[in-house]
Amino acid sequence: MAQFFNEAQMPLANKAFTDAEKLVSGYFRLNENQFKKHKYDVKTLAYLDEHEIKDGAFAHLCKYSYEKPEGEAQSTGDGFDFYRVCLQDNIILNAVQRANPFIKLSPLMLYIAVHELIHVLRFGNNESDFHAVAEEKEKEEAIVHNLTKNALQMVSYQDMNMVLDCFSNNFKIFDTYSCGGF
Repeated sequence: MAQFFNEAQMPLANKAFTDAEKLVSGYFRLNENQFKKHKYDVKTLAYLDEHEIKDGAFAHLCKYSYEKPEGEAQSTGDGFDFYRVCLQDNIILNAVQRANPFIKLSPLMLYIAVHELIHVLRFGNNESDFHAVAEEKEKEEAIVHNLTKNALQMVSYQDMNMVLDCFSNNFKIFDTYSCGGF
């Protein structure tokens, strides 16, 4: 049976993404308008479509491309890409339970949020190909992991060092991205 974030955990997930936006914007020296051009939302496991659920990942990033329907006047900039961060509550909660008392939900969620938002920025700025082959995706994960660590160095968040240590030892891909558009 799948585990879902409870009423006490949902605000922690929301706060992680609010804090992550500030951290990522600061790290990359983006103003509010520059960051907001990258459209994304965050959903938890209870609200995901079947193709947005991935086993073995803390988060799954999906990319959707939207264009004006045929027949409507087209102009430059009518279409846009939209990213969905699909949190895998069950995987996140399981990791926290297994690593208790060393890993806490709040710092892990902040790591995940910063990591995913860096992906959104890199894909949105065409610094990386969302549809790359597996080998390139592994390289992208290593780059994003290092950027995430660097961005989080500015944080004096309680228990963050333990999360960073866990991700630094034998780095492994913890998130995936593969959804297409419609």
